[in-house]
Amino acid sequence: MKPEEVAPALAASVRDALVGQSAALELVLAALGARAHVLLEGPPGTAKTLLAWAVARAVGLGFTRVHLTPDLLPSDLLGTGVWLPKEGAFEFRPGPIFTDVLLADELNRAPPKTQSALLQAMQERQVTVDGVARALPPHFWVVATQDPLDHEGTYPLPNSQLDRFAMKIVLDYPTPTDERAVLALHRDRGDPMERLRTEARPAVSPEALAAWQARVLEARVEDPVLDYVHALSRATRQEPDLAVGAGPRAGVALLRCGQALAVVRGRNYVLPDDVRDLSIPVLAHRVRLTPEAEIAGVSVRAVLGRALGMVPVPVAHASSRAWAR
Repeated sequence: MKPEEVAPALAASVRDALVGQSAALELVLAALGARAHVLLEGPPGTAKTLLAWAVARAVGLGFTRVHLTPDLLPSDLLGTGVWLPKEGAFEFRPGPIFTDVLLADELNRAPPKTQSALLQAMQERQVTVDGVARALPPHFWVVATQDPLDHEGTYPLPNSQLDRFAMKIVLDYPTPTDERAVLALHRDRGDPMERLRTEARPAVSPEALAAWQARVLEARVEDPVLDYVHALSRATRQEPDLAVGAGPRAGVALLRCGQALAVVRGRNYVLPDDVRDLSIPVLAHRVRLTPEAEIAGVSVRAVLGRALGMVPVPVAHASSRAWAR
């Protein structure tokens, strides 16, 4: 399979089980292409788990779902050493984090110590247990979820944790048309989760996935687009209603995800539209309102939209052969 055929094949395979959420699917595929971790936020029943599982099945990767609870220990996630009396030594038993796609369900219900156990894994793709660094699978990818409606018994994610997620993708309730289509799908074909487990076949091989991800890094970014990425991330630090703006890692995420989104959309070069479409998913979870703005009930997205709207969008010029209007 050619690299340019990977994204359409993945999208077609996922849509076989998932109705609606096309915008979220495009963003998740971009995150996969960029090898960037994602946080899915939405009320119960909006297909967060189904989306993650369908993508994992489409590429034939190992998939593990961990439902995070307040009593979950770091060792429950990473693994631990077990004493073997006959051998007189400890044997490491790997935890569920040793997988290709880790779905960390309701991440904000895990205590801070367990949340922090994910930091090294997400940044370095390895974990340290009993002083020994252990590599994670080469395709290791975290998809975490959280429910924005129920905050009882939750631990808000700190900035350092949120910054490890390249994007926060918000899934809302489906449109009336899509919701009826969901009901029809369950009536006519049964539970999509059950079909994924018993009938789904990979649409893309792990080798094709790796080649596609390598193609993402080759997507061209002209200087005007690079300057646009730089200006967007810096604009968040100059907005008076934001106490904390986006850091340099946000700019890198915007760049890499912009390359991936361009490839998902069938191009080998990045347009300003790709960057603009990613600005809220990449930047919104990295900024914090000032106390005064919070008291006034100002929305993060509204403030961010105002700040980003002040940044001029680059226009194609004659010397640029990589992108055009």
